[in-house]
Amino acid sequence: MELFFLALLVVVMAVALGSGFPVAFALPGAAIVTIGIASIVGYLYAGNVDAFFAQGGPSQWLSAGTTNLRGVYWEAQRDTLIAIPLFVFMGIMLQRSKIAEDLLVTMAKLFGPVPGGLGISVVFVGALLAATTGIVGATVVAMGLISLPAMMRNKYSVPLATGTIAASGTLGQIIPPSIVLIILADQLASAVDQAGTLRQTLYKAATGEISMPSDFSVVSTSAGEMFLGAFIPGLVLVGLYMLFILGFAFLKPSAAPAVHEPGTFNRAFLGKVLMTLVPPLALIFLVLGSIIAGVATVNQAGAIGAVGAMVMAGYRLREGKRGQYRPAVLAVLAILAIAIALSFHNINIKRIETSDDVVAIIIALIAVSLLLIALFWSGWRTLRFEDTLRGVMLETAKTSALVFIILMGAAMLTAAFRGFGGEELVKEFLLGLPGGFWAQFIVVMLVIFILGFFLDFIEISVVVVPIVAPILLADPGANVTAVWLGVMIGLNIQTSFLTPPFGFALFYLRGVAPAAVKTIDMYKGVIAFIALQLLALGIVGQYPSLVNYLPNRVSLLSETAPPPKNPKLQYCMEDIVHDMYRTDGNGIMNAIQTVSNVDMSYLPKDLQKKLKTGYEDAEKAIPLMDDIFTAEKAVEVAAVDYRSVHDEVRALERDARRIDGHIKDLEVIVSRSGPTGVYSEERGRKAQAEIDKLTDERDALMARIPDGWEETHKTFSTIQSAENKARLTYRRTVDGAYEPIAEVRAILGGAEKLAGLETEIASLKDDIRNLEPEAAVSRIEEVRAMVSDVDGTSDIRKGLTDARKIMRSKSPDKDEAIAEVDKSLAALADDLKWRKKGEAELLPALNTYDEAIKYNIGLRSQPRLPKDMALDVAACLSPHRDISLNF
Repeated sequence: MELFFLALLVVVMAVALGSGFPVAFALPGAAIVTIGIASIVGYLYAGNVDAFFAQGGPSQWLSAGTTNLRGVYWEAQRDTLIAIPLFVFMGIMLQRSKIAEDLLVTMAKLFGPVPGGLGISVVFVGALLAATTGIVGATVVAMGLISLPAMMRNKYSVPLATGTIAASGTLGQIIPPSIVLIILADQLASAVDQAGTLRQTLYKAATGEISMPSDFSVVSTSAGEMFLGAFIPGLVLVGLYMLFILGFAFLKPSAAPAVHEPGTFNRAFLGKVLMTLVPPLALIFLVLGSIIAGVATVNQAGAIGAVGAMVMAGYRLREGKRGQYRPAVLAVLAILAIAIALSFHNINIKRIETSDDVVAIIIALIAVSLLLIALFWSGWRTLRFEDTLRGVMLETAKTSALVFIILMGAAMLTAAFRGFGGEELVKEFLLGLPGGFWAQFIVVMLVIFILGFFLDFIEISVVVVPIVAPILLADPGANVTAVWLGVMIGLNIQTSFLTPPFGFALFYLRGVAPAAVKTIDMYKGVIAFIALQLLALGIVGQYPSLVNYLPNRVSLLSETAPPPKNPKLQYCMEDIVHDMYRTDGNGIMNAIQTVSNVDMSYLPKDLQKKLKTGYEDAEKAIPLMDDIFTAEKAVEVAAVDYRSVHDEVRALERDARRIDGHIKDLEVIVSRSGPTGVYSEERGRKAQAEIDKLTDERDALMARIPDGWEETHKTFSTIQSAENKARLTYRRTVDGAYEPIAEVRAILGGAEKLAGLETEIASLKDDIRNLEPEAAVSRIEEVRAMVSDVDGTSDIRKGLTDARKIMRSKSPDKDEAIAEVDKSLAALADDLKWRKKGEAELLPALNTYDEAIKYNIGLRSQPRLPKDMALDVAACLSPHRDISLNF
């Protein structure tokens, strides 16, 4: 019965959408109607409103709706959605102020003399508008109104012209900043949590171990990472479009002729190009550059974009009038002043120490004030001229409200879909497909592609992605990243926007195209661009590094970069360090031998022992690394025969677990059936019969597991464990090799600072004699804290600790406390003898040794990766690594 209501849910939604009912109300309405009918039927025929729900019931659905409402509007973790109205405002402001129109006209003149130049200019401007607006409909309409007449007037092929405009207008789906990417990031962040739980369950079922290594976990994503991941694929798509138009113009010049306008290229035109092109490029640089550089979050970048668009609109709306550029110039000068002040001073009003700090803060305050004046001035202009600001804000409010209402409605629909068992049904279907992840992925991409004919990107993102993404992300065989999956879905949605006969971009263009342009010509025109988008989809699928590299690079080079001990970095770091050992192994061993021969007999016994152990561990590093790669090759050889058996057995066990889930659900029905139960006796008997049937199916599946599987699995696990053990042994050894070096260097480096504390400690004797006990204790604690700042001073601190204890007692003995201070002074004198000698003789040798091993043996102990190595690790992490044999 649950399947009936699941089908009813889909039918009600399809009918509502097909009848033209607003999407924002069709989605939640379908859920409410179906939930209500199921509850009433359950109450009438089974006496329980929950009877025909696979999971929970109406009350649980309401609870899920409340949770989703709170999640969308109040959870701080989902504040990425705040960026949506900011980027919408930015895009609509650029459209309403005719900056987009200026770009199209000017670029058409600039590229006109090139064969296919008008088409290239449309693609170029489409990419720019995508990077500043991200609104597909507005971009297609604007370019259709401006470029299509010009292309037809210059005898361009109608299919080529319409195809170029429609395809270029959809670039806003994938080129950041894109609303699609923001919504996908928000949905995938939730999907990652579910995928992590699924993968953890799979690992436990396969290995019997409760905890899964953290480097096997599913990596989450954010809007900023989605922007970074989509950047290169977007450029690839733009490049494919331009190459196609150039090639088409070369093969058939009459279909894309060059356009020559005499007298166009002069100084005035150059100025026009610069004034038209530079501000949008600067805005793109500020928005995307601030995200890529890690300077701003997506929300902050959205605010920058909104403000920048308003400043640009402020001078464009007053074109040709006196003082046109004054607010913009004032804003630029203010920003430059702020940047200069920040480059020379760390401006913090709470940390004013010198007169220079005061001057820097005053300059910054003046610059900020001027910037605010420029912003209010620009805002006033956009409000006064053609009431632009009011119109932009109304459109922004409408679009943002639509997005958030759809988010809420889709959450209600998804909760109903899960309540009727739809999620489990989809999961079973996908997991039951032969071919593993890629079969599942292709089916999902095909479904999204078809849905793109009928639904907008928002509905697809918030309805389909939460259901299918956890299944795809959980697969350890593909082990894809969330950002890669999001970009692939974004590219797919973009492709469906062009596909006849339902592509949204075609409808937008049809609405503004002249009657002379036939619809069939538009359909012909987009075919080549659909093929190019599918080609781009294939390229990105084949080379995931195109998506993953930039997010990895920015993460590893940022101020909050993960430390080298992060588990996810180890495999790549060990590959890189292994290459260093092969190329410079003799130099590293010579450095170890050289420092081992330096006299350290005057150091305390514990430090001598630590250094000696550290040297010994360092000598083991290269052989242990060789052990890792020997073990790794053994795993690779064993995996050739093991993989096919492993995949077969895990597929059988997966199907058996799915059957076990059905059996558990049916057992609940059996236990709750009977005269006093929720379900009738007849339903209980049917459930029991189904249990018996499923039990036989499960037993039959398990009987198909090949003989000797346990032994085969045990043998491979032993080989695999040898590799894991080799890696752990190496990591512990190199940590033990470097930590003593860092400790002794810090101790010897503090000799001068410690010597300067002798006077402070000696002055305590007079303080103890002359001060009240409470004040003396405070003074002792102050000096003790100074001593604590120097490494390796526990012996010196002991006397001070005892002196403090004496002065805190009920009957303080000043002479006894002073005696303890003398002990600290004696310990200090003893320490300074070997510290100063070590500083002069051993420390230079240790510093040289540190330079030789810091980024190989000592790499894991560094606070962060060096830049060149971080780039190598980012490149290494970018492909997807198959970890299925660990499951």
